[in-house]
Amino acid sequence: MGSGKTTIGRALAKRLNKRFIDSDHEIEARTGASIPLIFEIEGEASFRQREAAMIRDLTGERNIVLATGGGSILDARSREYLKARGTVVYLRAGVNNILQRTAHDRNRPLLQTADPRSRLEQLSTQRDPYYREVADIIIDTGRPNIQSLVQAIVAQLEILERTTSQQDPQRLHNPMSSHSQIELKVELGERSYPILIGPDLLANDARLAASVAGAHAAIVTNTVVGPLYLERVAGALRAAGKKVTEIVLPDGEEEKTWENLNRIYGALLRDKCDRKTTIVALGGGVIGDMAGFAAATYMRGVPFIQVPTTLLSQVDSSVGGKTGINHPLGKNMIGAFYQPQAVFADTSTLNTLPDRELSAGLAEVIKHGAIIDAQFFDWIEENITRLMARDPAALAYAIQRSCEIKADVVRKDEREGGLRAILNFGHTFGHAIEAGMGYGAWLHGEAVGCGMVMAAELSQRLGFIDAATRARVTALVRAAGLPIVAPDLGAERWLELMQVDKKNEGGQIRFILLKPLGSPLITTAPQDTLLAAIGACVES
Repeated sequence: MGSGKTTIGRALAKRLNKRFIDSDHEIEARTGASIPLIFEIEGEASFRQREAAMIRDLTGERNIVLATGGGSILDARSREYLKARGTVVYLRAGVNNILQRTAHDRNRPLLQTADPRSRLEQLSTQRDPYYREVADIIIDTGRPNIQSLVQAIVAQLEILERTTSQQDPQRLHNPMSSHSQIELKVELGERSYPILIGPDLLANDARLAASVAGAHAAIVTNTVVGPLYLERVAGALRAAGKKVTEIVLPDGEEEKTWENLNRIYGALLRDKCDRKTTIVALGGGVIGDMAGFAAATYMRGVPFIQVPTTLLSQVDSSVGGKTGINHPLGKNMIGAFYQPQAVFADTSTLNTLPDRELSAGLAEVIKHGAIIDAQFFDWIEENITRLMARDPAALAYAIQRSCEIKADVVRKDEREGGLRAILNFGHTFGHAIEAGMGYGAWLHGEAVGCGMVMAAELSQRLGFIDAATRARVTALVRAAGLPIVAPDLGAERWLELMQVDKKNEGGQIRFILLKPLGSPLITTAPQDTLLAAIGACVES
C-alpha cells in the first residue's frame, strides 16, 4: 500500500495504450461499499475472498494494466493467477515513504492503529516474500518521479519481451528469472541512486549514456577487463556524443596504490577533464575503489558511475560509496565516503569470471546472510551448487538480495557511525590475512571467507553461537570453494595487523560476531580467547 500502484498504473496504461483497472475500485463498484466499510462490516477474511474472486476475473482480461490491492498476494490462488496470466511489476517503497504518503489517508483500514509504523513493518515482513515470488520486475519507488518510473518499467518490459521470446514461456514467471532486470535504490536523500541488476545491461546504450550528465566521460578499467568490455562501453558513450578518456591500469589488489591513483589523476589532467566529467569505474572492487576515490578528490569531487564486472563488486564493493586505496600497514586506510550516480551490475559479465573470482564473490554473499538474514543463509546453503555452477537465476537472486541488504544498511548508516560496521563480518581477520601475506597473495573474498570461519570460531568460544552453527558457517565457506584454514602469521603479528583497523576504538580490537546466526554483534574479546580462536583456525 502507498507505493503508487494506482498513479503509476494509470500512467503506464496510457503509455502502453492499454485500459487501466484498479482491483480495489472494482470491488467498491460491484459492492457499492467502500473498502474500509467492507472491512468494518465483514472483516478482512471476507474482503480477501472478494479480492481473490476479483483477481481471478480481472487476470482473465487482455490488454489491461491491473493495479492490485497490496494484500492480494496473500491468497495462493491469486498468486497463481498473477504468475500464470501476466507480467508482474512489484513497486516497492520503504516504510518511511509509505508513512508520508498515507499519513492522512483514512481509507487504509489496516493502518488505523495507534502505531502505524509497527503495523507497516509487520505487513512488509509478512508480504515481501510473496511479492518476490510473483514479481518479474522489481522497482524501488523511493521519492517517485512518475514519468521516470514509467520509463523504467517500459524499458524492463522490453528487455523481458526480447530475452524471453525464444524461451519457455514459463521461465518468464520464475521468481528468480535470469532474464529479469531489477532496479533497486539506495535511499540517501539528494544523494540517492539506482542499482540496476540484470543481463546485457552494457548493451543498453541509452540508459548508460543517459547517466553521464556532462559531455565528457573517463573510463577507468584494468588490463583484464579492458579487452573484454572497454570498447563496448566507450563505444556506447561516443555514440551518444560523449568525449571519452580511457584509463587502463594494471590488474590486482597489489595495484591499489598511490602510484596508480596518480596515474588516474594524470590522465584526467592531460585530457582537460573538468568538474562535469563523469568517471566510469569498469571492473572489480579494486577499480571501483580507486576510481571512486579519484572521483571524490579530483577537483574536489566529480560524478562517477560504478559498472562492476565481478561478483564481489556486484554484491558488495560497488554499493555504498566506500572508496580508497591500500597502505602497506593497512587495507583501505586511505579513502573517502563518496556515492556514485548509479550502479550497473551486468550479470552477463560473470560469464567471463574465473572460478577463483566467483568463489571470492560468494564470500560476500554468505556474509550478508550470516549477519542480517538467516533465511537467506538457508537459501545459500540450499543453492550453493547452483551458484558454483553459475546458474543465472540463482546468481541473479543472490546479487539482488545482497544489494538489498547492503543498501538498507547504508541508508541507515552511510558513514559507518555504528550499524554499518556489521558489514565487516570476517573482515578484521580477513584484512589481517591480506596484509600479512602481501596484497594479492589471497583474493579479498578468499581472506573474508576464511575470516568468517575465524569469526564464527570466536563467536562460539564467547558463547554466542553453538558448535552446530559454527560448523554450518565453515561448511558453507568450504562449499563455496574458499579457504577455511588461516595462514600461521604468529600470535604477535596477528594482533599487530588487527590493531590497524578502522573499527577499533581506544586501542581495542572490535569484532563483528554472530549472536545468533542472522544477528550481528559488535564487541571486543579477551586476548587469550582471541588467540585460542586464531590457533584453532591456523594451519598446523
